[in-house]
Amino acid sequence: MYITIRRRHLLAAAAVVVAVCLGLLCLRIPYSQAAQTGAWGLSFREEGKAPVGNAAAEELKQWDAYYLGNEQAQAEKKIYLTFDVGYENGYTASILDVLKKHQAPAAFFVVGNFVESEPELVRRMAEEGHVVGNHTNTHPDMSAISDLERFSKEINTLAEKVEAATGKPMEKFYRPPRGAYSTENLRMAQQLGYTTVFWSLAYVDWYVDDQPTPEQAFSKLIPRIHPGAVVLLHSTSATNAQILDELLTRWEEMGYSFASIRDLALE
Repeated sequence: MYITIRRRHLLAAAAVVVAVCLGLLCLRIPYSQAAQTGAWGLSFREEGKAPVGNAAAEELKQWDAYYLGNEQAQAEKKIYLTFDVGYENGYTASILDVLKKHQAPAAFFVVGNFVESEPELVRRMAEEGHVVGNHTNTHPDMSAISDLERFSKEINTLAEKVEAATGKPMEKFYRPPRGAYSTENLRMAQQLGYTTVFWSLAYVDWYVDDQPTPEQAFSKLIPRIHPGAVVLLHSTSATNAQILDELLTRWEEMGYSFASIRDLALE
């Protein structure tokens, strides 16, 4: 009896493994990535060098997802400026002024309530050549969404609001709120025609009641800048608005120049 039960268990386990493997083959998802779920993270190992992400650049690329510029961008010391925009805190216009001064293209990943409350700022972003990116309509944990219908609703609702504000179809660049993602999310974003944009440099700038000093900000952003960096800043940060002109100037003096995330996927 003991042997019979054990064999049945082994057969059942084998059947599960076969089913999982067949399912992965049908979805064409590599086994090593099938269960990837979590928050985007980075490990900085050497000053001035690109950090290591918790998914490799080549792994992400198959899903049209990026966190770093390609080899040419790195050789040319390009930087990609991106801002997450959850709401208007009085600094977006001055940020746009600084970007214009430096002729620096940027991407603003916006959410639904910002587009509804600040359509003129959204129009200005688009008119001045910046990417208005998709940060979802309500800023949920997208890694908890497993069906395409719900995922599409968050993405498409925001895209419709941006098109209404700008008069043009939204450019298809997507950033998961809080960097929470799964392999399935990346696949769904790709299916909707989006490029997913993570980041290779950020710092704690989002607590509006506990802002870093300029010195603290520079201590993170200057030594950690690297060729091909995708920089994440928050437009709600008073410190970012205060230091942005000097920050971009110092990066330029270090030999860096600014590129649009439209070029991220170009070889």
